[in-house]
Amino acid sequence: MKLHIKKGDLVKAIAGADKSKDPAKVLKVIRKDSKVIVEGYNIVSRHTKPNAEFPDGGIIKKEAPIHISNVALVVNGNATKVGRKLNEKGKLQRFAKATGEFIN
Repeated sequence: MKLHIKKGDLVKAIAGADKSKDPAKVLKVIRKDSKVIVEGYNIVSRHTKPNAEFPDGGIIKKEAPIHISNVALVVNGNATKVGRKLNEKGKLQRFAKATGEFIN
């Protein structure tokens, strides 16, 4: 399944509690569930028992997945929809629908 967001892209939340936050980088794409993990978005608290990594245990804050429909790709500082079309080399490539420029 092709998705319009890739790992390393800069995205902005367009729905949910993180809507007012600044754009951030995609850390992981979960294709099976159509979700993404974005740096600093959807922070959850995980209570852990003591283990080798955390001898005292405690509460760990980490990012949880967000549905891909709730984020938009940021190109030149603006959130935009993403399409696919053939570039000058005849290869299918992503492009920003707002500006028409190709995305690497």
